[in-house]
Amino acid sequence: MAPGVPGFVPRFPGVTLDQLQAWLPTIITAAVVLVAVVVALAVVSRLLRQLAPRAHWYLFGFALLRMRMRRSWRHLCLNAQLTGTDRPTTGQLGPLLVKGRLIMPVLPLLRRIRPRSFGATAVILLHPGQIPEPFVNAAEAMAHAWGVHAVRVDARLRGRVRLTILTADPLTAQRTEAATWATGPSPKETAMTSRPSEAIEPPASAVAVPADLAADVGQREDGQRWVVDLVTFPHWLITGATQSGKSTLINAAVSRWAARPVALVGIDCKGGMELAPHAPRLSALATDRAEAADILAALVAETQRRMGLCRQHGARNIWQLAPEVRPIPVVVIVDELAELYLVASRADKDEALRATTNLLRLAQLGAALGVHLVVAGQRVGSDLGPGVTALRAQLAGRICLRVNDEETVDMTLGDLYPDAVEAAQQIDPAVKGIAVTTADHAGWIRARSVYLSPEQLAAVIAATAHLVPVLPGLTPPAA
Repeated sequence: MAPGVPGFVPRFPGVTLDQLQAWLPTIITAAVVLVAVVVALAVVSRLLRQLAPRAHWYLFGFALLRMRMRRSWRHLCLNAQLTGTDRPTTGQLGPLLVKGRLIMPVLPLLRRIRPRSFGATAVILLHPGQIPEPFVNAAEAMAHAWGVHAVRVDARLRGRVRLTILTADPLTAQRTEAATWATGPSPKETAMTSRPSEAIEPPASAVAVPADLAADVGQREDGQRWVVDLVTFPHWLITGATQSGKSTLINAAVSRWAARPVALVGIDCKGGMELAPHAPRLSALATDRAEAADILAALVAETQRRMGLCRQHGARNIWQLAPEVRPIPVVVIVDELAELYLVASRADKDEALRATTNLLRLAQLGAALGVHLVVAGQRVGSDLGPGVTALRAQLAGRICLRVNDEETVDMTLGDLYPDAVEAAQQIDPAVKGIAVTTADHAGWIRARSVYLSPEQLAAVIAATAHLVPVLPGLTPPAA
């Protein structure tokens, strides 16, 4: 019955009918205002999502994600078997030991949920006896439960697990396709320009520093810049099928190193087709296996000379040498590794053995002596011979773009990051430049290289051609 009808009795204790009738207009007004506010927030949210996605995320998106995480955490832990216990599961009954599962499991603690530009981060505090492996396996379950693109689990910290929550795939965003680029002496400089040659400034001196070996080549899926750092990982292995973005990645790295006091040496046994655009900035370029064997032999002799220099000055690497005697770092770029190993005759076998042996020696000796390898190929398999496995063991930095066979993925990532093999096999062939790469000393991450047009690459090379250093026993290709 409605107010004013005989027999109507309010159901609110202490509230009379007259009071309820007096409050009714206020209640209706408050309800209308509430609905208007909700509608306004929905409109503002939709506009912000289109015009200012980052502002929308911090104002609306993160709050909703945090709510989903809190509400689903108990069910997620129970279904994914992420629970622990606060008491032993084994007890003694007389002379017998009885083991069972407690009816009331204890949930791990979800703490420090913080917004980030790419999504959010959180920390899970483990109970005594818990290990990170179940949380690593449950990453996909977390992503589905929270309605996000992906969840990355970092298990390096003792007693806790760090979550990186990605709300979308930043590698497929339009900005990663933009052909904007900047080069300079410091990898920390992030200013962009549409004219790469204008961003290049010759080094103040010819003395290299460790920061010169870090090349900013693109973007990682966690929103950070993708850096190929030859100090952290002295040698790198890059695998990728045709049209996967391998050459684009090499172009990006060379464009960074070109403006710095670094010697670049190219080995391209396919007639130099891939590395020819870099020739004006290269200290040497091999276009067949015979030339490659000679260049690698000269570089091995250079490492011996540097070894004696370090021994003479009591240094364990070139960075401990005084600037006036410090030799210039050398980056050797090998395009299509298989061309060095595959043989068709006895003469080819001797030539290949000489080239690959010297390549392996550089990998073993060069890290401390400032000689670094960036080895690329369409595939790396056991059919290339046992020398490939020995070489791979020295290449701690790994980059796997889209490949056509599972063995290459396993050879690239399987020995270091078994859980990254599946991620590499799921790379979308429609989006070029995406790779699974070494992130740091204890993990991997997806990343995408920036694209340089042929005109941009030519501008960078032309602007840095005068910086080419001459190495003992080697002749620049332009000479």
